[in-house]
Amino acid sequence: MKKYFNLFDLSQKVNYRTEILSGLTVALALVPEAVAFALIAGLSPLTGLYAAFVMGLVTSVLGGRPGMISGATGAVAVVLVTLVQSHGVEYVFAAVILAGIFQISAGLLRLGKLMRLVPHPVIFGFVNGLAIIIFMSQLDQFKNDSGDWLSGSALYMFLGLVLITMLIIWLLPKLTKLVPASLTSIVFIFGLVTIFNIDTKTVGDIASISGSFPPFNLPDLPFTIETLMIILPYSAIVAGVGLIESLLTLNIIDEITQTRGRGNKEAVAQGTANILSGFFSGMGGCAMIGQSLINISAGARARLSGIFASIMLLMFIMFGSALIEKVPMAALTGLMIMVSIGTFEWASLRTFRRMPVSDIFVMVVVTLVTAIIKNLALAVLIGVILSALVFAWDNAKRIRARKFLDDNGIKHYEIYGPLFFGSVTAFNEKFDVNNDPDEVIIDFEESRVVDMSAIEALNKLTERYQNKGKKIHLKHLSADCRMLLKNAEEIIEVNILEDPTYKVVIDKI
Repeated sequence: MKKYFNLFDLSQKVNYRTEILSGLTVALALVPEAVAFALIAGLSPLTGLYAAFVMGLVTSVLGGRPGMISGATGAVAVVLVTLVQSHGVEYVFAAVILAGIFQISAGLLRLGKLMRLVPHPVIFGFVNGLAIIIFMSQLDQFKNDSGDWLSGSALYMFLGLVLITMLIIWLLPKLTKLVPASLTSIVFIFGLVTIFNIDTKTVGDIASISGSFPPFNLPDLPFTIETLMIILPYSAIVAGVGLIESLLTLNIIDEITQTRGRGNKEAVAQGTANILSGFFSGMGGCAMIGQSLINISAGARARLSGIFASIMLLMFIMFGSALIEKVPMAALTGLMIMVSIGTFEWASLRTFRRMPVSDIFVMVVVTLVTAIIKNLALAVLIGVILSALVFAWDNAKRIRARKFLDDNGIKHYEIYGPLFFGSVTAFNEKFDVNNDPDEVIIDFEESRVVDMSAIEALNKLTERYQNKGKKIHLKHLSADCRMLLKNAEEIIEVNILEDPTYKVVIDKI
């Protein structure tokens, strides 16, 4: 009988063994990633490792998505490179602390719900681009210290170990799920290399991970407005990138586990983690989709796996560096390649014939921007803007007007579709002011006035009819449309005549 216990979440049953073994696997996978991202930013390896420990621990305890893993990430590292080069590591710590404050503010203001505005094609493109990035980043392991590609026996040995790792991860779950396949593959490759004394690249060949408990460090810099102006742009970008990547990762994990995380709580947790990371000599970070997927695919569903992963990472740094530095990079490379394969939304390729061309275009653009520029926040922003433009264009073409004369000689215009900035031109073209009769009724029962551009269009239209001495009535304006018109009175002159039958426009709200 399985033993279960609850940890910080009384509604979540926790499988102790699964969480521990999954956390150990994640801890091993965090080491080379944290080191690599720190080196990308021009910082010491320990700066990345300390960030991974603090970020992982705090977000696992306080975050809104149990099972999600946070740490030092490439997205944050790329943002900080210029600041490191121009002002040094102390400014990085200060920038990360300020970024954390921004993220906490976003969570308290409940801005996490803005992620609902990210369309599904953008998420598909983001995930696919991220899978490509994870895969491409592993190709560097096939190079030697001088940057040249491995060749001969060294290449064949490394490639063979990678393929064995991938085979174990693919095959073992089909045979048994008692132990995580990822951890089993790492242990097997480690044993194989040790027993046969195989000469291959190890974690220690990248950098030493030996260190102490993260030291408390108050950023050593002048606390002036000038300093604030230096770090402010970097902090804002780090906060934005971190929230976008974290909340998108949260959504992806939600879909996999068929549960629902809490975006605003995660934003507060990310901010708290970044603040503590800055004070404890870390480079900051955000959610890591690769490690999160390793964790979830191993069966972890609660906070314990992330907490244990963080603690084990600290143990590696303080006491186990000599052993961990002997772990073959081939095992970790094979693991991350399998993560990239699992991350890619293969189902998105099968929907090409069924999806609208505009959605396919957005998905492909976001994938390419993510993979080529490697700026995840920019890729998502571009995708959202493209989707919004496509949506506006499609809706702009939907404005229609059914026209007829009644028995009293009054001309009716029945409007269909939304009236907003994109459809204003087509809307105006529906009316024949010069040839229309003396009385005109415009019926919005099947339409909606959306924005100020629409209000201005109505204002101009009523003016045109009044200048011709003709009476115009607006009917069936919804309550929110009437509110828009009322609010617009101080900005533009809204000339709308009373409709004696409906009295919609002048009704007090």
